[in-house]
Amino acid sequence: MPDAITANLSLPLMAAAQAQKHVTHNEALVGLDTLVQLAVLDKDLTAPPANPAEGDRYLIAGAA
Repeated sequence: MPDAITANLSLPLMAAAQAQKHVTHNEALVGLDTLVQLAVLDKDLTAPPANPAEGDRYLIAGAA
């Protein structure tokens, strides 16, 4: 199993290589990991949580 994986779907990230293609590929995987199966843990907060974990998503209500 690869050492580096994405936070939500555990997609394996490519290791560094000479051509630097891993940078573009890994950024695409992180974006995909963020958007696919998008879900939030809490939608009624008025302030950000104190210690969110990697990959946790929250909706913060506006001031008015």
